Amino acid sequence: MYARNVSIHLKSNMLSDCTRTFEKDILPLLRRQNGFKDEIILAGPGGLDVSAISFWDNKNDADTYNTNTYPQVLKALARFIEGTPQVHTFNVVTSTFQKHEVLAAA
Repeated sequence: MYARNVSIHLKSNMLSDCTRTFEKDILPLLRRQNGFKDEIILAGPGGLDVSAISFWDNKNDADTYNTNTYPQVLKALARFIEGTPQVHTFNVVTSTFQKHEVLAAA
């Protein structure tokens, strides 16, 4: 499994609007992507600093999303964001998510 962590700094008082846009517009896009597994969004105190962590079957699926769909996501979120989001990628070494998937498939 592979993960993308996108760190975003939001404009003041934009967390609820950004969350609504994510649920209404972005989540459906993600669900249509090959290899997409899950998304977790974390907000720091005050709701200005946000981390969006997406999980993918593999690096290739995440890279395809990054090239083909992520620009649309940035465009949809542009009115909420200050600065440039920072993207970091990781190989998932272990997680309870993976273990639940294995058990569900059995």
